[in-house]
Amino acid sequence: MNGSEITSRLNLIKENMAKVMVGKEQALELMLNALLCRGHVLLEDVPGIGKTTMVSTLARSLGLSFHRIQFTPDVMPSDVTGFSLYNPVSGKFEHHPGAVMCQLLLADEINRTSPKTQSSLLEVMQENQVTVDGTTYPVPRPFMVLATQNPVEHVGTYPLPEAQLDRFMMRITLGYPTMDEEMEIYNRFMDDSPLHHLSPVIDELGVIELQDHVARVFCGDPVKQLAAAIAAATRRHPDLALGISPRGSLMLIIAARGRALLKGRDYVLPDDVLALARPVLSHRLLLRPEGRLRLASTDTILDEIIAGIPVPSAR
Repeated sequence: MNGSEITSRLNLIKENMAKVMVGKEQALELMLNALLCRGHVLLEDVPGIGKTTMVSTLARSLGLSFHRIQFTPDVMPSDVTGFSLYNPVSGKFEHHPGAVMCQLLLADEINRTSPKTQSSLLEVMQENQVTVDGTTYPVPRPFMVLATQNPVEHVGTYPLPEAQLDRFMMRITLGYPTMDEEMEIYNRFMDDSPLHHLSPVIDELGVIELQDHVARVFCGDPVKQLAAAIAAATRRHPDLALGISPRGSLMLIIAARGRALLKGRDYVLPDDVLALARPVLSHRLLLRPEGRLRLASTDTILDEIIAGIPVPSAR
């Protein structure tokens, strides 16, 4: 597959998703970026913005197996990973797969379930496998977790621990539509959802082939040094109790390669790293109490750090 074929396929996916989603071009591109890089996405925004619709649109466009699990306090880890049940006829324990046995998993309102159930996703998000009663089961390829949460409602929720947040390649917000976009939403969804009529434009082998191309995108030392400098600066910032881990900075480099592929390039530019710093890094940072008192945010701190780092001109 050459560069023009890759661009054509990616544009076809974006155009198909745009049949349902109104606006949200940046969020759609970031989600597709994470998919190319085999990363997971946390969609964080207020209710009614279209988080679940966006995930369903992606699943239908790709023709991948799709499961949705609505997280509530009574959801158990076995609902996610699966369980073994004794069959008295065969006299053996039989494995019953959980919701993760799919290619796209929507973890809806992930912060409404207990930390014990949240932690059941840690293994599969890192290693693409689940272990049930001592037996390990790989999940199908490609595999991606897309989780949603409401950032303004805290009653009956459990904040995601840092270990869980660090598994997500990106945190994406959608934002409110403009007035014109909202009028278009009325026109599209008033009588019937266009999601019901959406057809796949690529299969699982096509997705895997696109993902394999990310590893062939060149990333030079100046770009890597830029990512390392950003990570190092977060670790010594006075308002941050937790800086960027090596896994976080590595994900930034990988995501930058995916962005380069989306832009039709086979090499990474410093602009790719800078454009992805917020969605890839901000949810991995932890503010100190004094930072909150100064009304600092992880986004503003990242902007401040980036402004103080010389950006290389070479790739």
